Amino acid sequence: MAISWAKRACPVLGFGKRGVKLGAIKPPPHKLESLRSRIMPTPLPERLVLSLQQHQGDASIPCVEVGDKVLKFQAIAEANSESSLNLHAPTSGTILSVDQSLVFSDSMTPEACIVLECDGADNALKVSTTRDYRALEHEHLLQRIEEAGVCGMGGAGYPTALKLRHGISKNIDLLLINAAECEPYISCDEALLRERAKEVIQGAEIIQAACLANSCQLVIESNMNEAIDALRSEITGSSVQLKIVAPSYPAGDERQIVFAATGRETPSSGLPIDIGVVVVNAGTAAACLHAVSKGQPCISRVVTLAGSPLRTPKNFDVPIGTPISHLQTLCGMDEQSHQGTLAGGSLMGQPVLNLDLPIKKTSNCVVAMSAQEFPAQEPVLPCIRCGYCADACPAHLLPQQLLVFSKQQAVEALEDHGLFDCIECGACAYVCPSKIPLLQYYRSSKELMLLEAGVTARSSHWQQRFQYFQYRRKRVNQQRAEGKQSASDNSQQVEQEFSRDKAREEIAAAVARVKSKKSKNQAS
Repeated sequence: MAISWAKRACPVLGFGKRGVKLGAIKPPPHKLESLRSRIMPTPLPERLVLSLQQHQGDASIPCVEVGDKVLKFQAIAEANSESSLNLHAPTSGTILSVDQSLVFSDSMTPEACIVLECDGADNALKVSTTRDYRALEHEHLLQRIEEAGVCGMGGAGYPTALKLRHGISKNIDLLLINAAECEPYISCDEALLRERAKEVIQGAEIIQAACLANSCQLVIESNMNEAIDALRSEITGSSVQLKIVAPSYPAGDERQIVFAATGRETPSSGLPIDIGVVVVNAGTAAACLHAVSKGQPCISRVVTLAGSPLRTPKNFDVPIGTPISHLQTLCGMDEQSHQGTLAGGSLMGQPVLNLDLPIKKTSNCVVAMSAQEFPAQEPVLPCIRCGYCADACPAHLLPQQLLVFSKQQAVEALEDHGLFDCIECGACAYVCPSKIPLLQYYRSSKELMLLEAGVTARSSHWQQRFQYFQYRRKRVNQQRAEGKQSASDNSQQVEQEFSRDKAREEIAAAVARVKSKKSKNQAS
């Protein structure tokens, strides 16, 4: 029986050492700075760089060539599998390249990109709008969402239409719209709900109709007061219910938000879909509204620009493919205090080594780091087994033991202790008094485990191939041996039959000679 992630080591509710709520931390939010102004439109850069790997799944296949003139909303890359996404031009312009390779992550794996030179005219294709989505069948809604290239905008970026189809196959009964934006610095969803609450609610209704869920809840943290007021003013008469949860980190994780909203526990190594729940981000809901009602593909998203080196932090409505450097220039940068850039929040974000990297569909925040907010790594001290990391772990793992196994590269022990249930929230490293970079250890161990799994899978594949080769060779040799034996038996049988016939002839001939001799003797 699968072990619930909520019952691994300690209870869900209660307080541990230093008054830290078990399975949660409360870091400084750093959100007010970027929420002072409204969502700003982004002036187009000279070029847009659109990765063919915008999401978790297979890369898209380009359907344009160098020199092609394209219009806004025009498809420039097509999905080649169910886990792939369509990609559309965010504006009009000329295709400069279809195979430029850029490295987006510390895995150093290059991704193919399409480079679009903007012409500034922003000429668009005509799109078909839908006045009432309720008149459409759920399969038609899914098709619209799929054609628009919508993926999850709050996490790994799983294709939304595929996720909803899996939900239908699992007979899910509840749709959760995740607006619990818990990580520091990120405020794009809160800004979206403040200003476009109606779009999010209508998008949630569309998703509910598409996945055939019986009910829908929009889950939001209690400290988002202006967003809650905006939702309450728009939610009257809607099938969407408002669910307010206590603010903590990482409340926005799928398993955490499902448990907080419903009390249902997701099995270890399982997904919320396994217990009848589909979780969709608030930004994804708005994108689904644009796809179905307005006929517009997913070509932009709201992105938070934050950090004290920026003179005017804010949220932008950013065309996909816009370089990070372009956005930071719009905010104004204090180069003296700028110590680097993070893609994502302060706890789960990844360092950006090249500021020309573009915004993807899954990019929700860019943080300009300062030495004051992001001090240098302090010297790492030995683990004192205090247990603070175990108290803070939302997956209720045993971080101290995982650290030991990570250093030993004990793959089987890491798997047995549920490392893949780690959501990489960084809460353990945040509370560690010894300043041990636990998250880095776990990420490296996961890569090692995936590498080992790949090696094992390849070894098993070639072992099966070799075993089949040996079986086939043995069968062929056996058939050959059986053929030779059969031929030998036939030859012996023929020889035996031939020898018997010859003996009969010789005996008959001898008898005939004797009779002839006798007859001659009698005649004489």
